Amino acid sequence: QVLLVESGGGLGQAGGSLRLSCAASGRTLSAYIMGWFRQAPGKEREFVAAISQGGGSTYYADSVKGRFTISRDNFKNTVYLQMNSLKPEDTAVYYCAADSARWSVARRAMAAAYDYWGQGTQVTVSS
Repeated sequence: QVLLVESGGGLGQAGGSLRLSCAASGRTLSAYIMGWFRQAPGKEREFVAAISQGGGSTYYADSVKGRFTISRDNFKNTVYLQMNSLKPEDTAVYYCAADSARWSVARRAMAAAYDYWGQGTQVTVSS
């Protein structure tokens, strides 16, 4: 299986930035579509961003467009989420996930499409 470990979470200020990392082991990351999801207190898990195997295609939730950027370094077996212009509503546990299927925009926001998940990292944004 693919093992995913998130890092980089913590306390951020509104308007500030944080960078999350997701390190993978067990398989070559280049074979997987990667996604980021988040779950805020009392809310359902929601899609944040996804990136294709080679990094040529990305897809973002409307709530983070223009503020967050997903990227990957397949040589390092790592995917990143650069979060800029943070808002208090970005507070959540952030999870990375891996999908071995072919890229499809219609499936990127579906948690069920992803095969492997990390443990999550807490992001808290103060106002």
